[in-house]
Amino acid sequence: MKNANQDDLTLGLRLRALRERAGLSQRALAKKSDVPNSTISLIESGKMNPSVGALRRILQGIPIGMSDFFSFEIEAEQTVFYAAEDLTEIGKGGLSLRQVGSNLHGRAMMILQETYDLGADTGRVMYGHEAEEGGVVISGRVEVTVGDQRKVLGPGDAYYFDSRTPHRFRQVGPEKCRIVSACTPPTF
Repeated sequence: MKNANQDDLTLGLRLRALRERAGLSQRALAKKSDVPNSTISLIESGKMNPSVGALRRILQGIPIGMSDFFSFEIEAEQTVFYAAEDLTEIGKGGLSLRQVGSNLHGRAMMILQETYDLGADTGRVMYGHEAEEGGVVISGRVEVTVGDQRKVLGPGDAYYFDSRTPHRFRQVGPEKCRIVSACTPPTF
């Protein structure tokens, strides 16, 4: 997986903020702009930098021009407290990643409440990104692989590592695994 750079993250955050301000879901914007939903998701997560043509098509669905898009200033989220139902889901399938805050622009850290269903993992291919991360297992068991090191962690166990080292998480055992984690800077 390609590491996200700060320009890609800023472009993605800007697109997300404008899409949400327009009251559009990713699917609705994809339909309006005739661009796959997966493309919009990858752009917003900073994992893809679109071509000028693709970005123009997407922005027509909002609608906003290119110059207004690039001059739009993303406001840092000022919320202090978050109810459980206000956490932003960024995971999929059997892996729930509930992010504290919907807009991490201007923030130095990402906090996640992670839930791994039976057999869930972050993918067979290990990935890395520019950050440090750590977490504490709340319940269940998870196998954490960081580079050539691998360990099964249970309730109360923790990890902390340089996220540039390729890594992977995989639920093991008879029950779901729950983790509270943090990543700084928020490049995941």
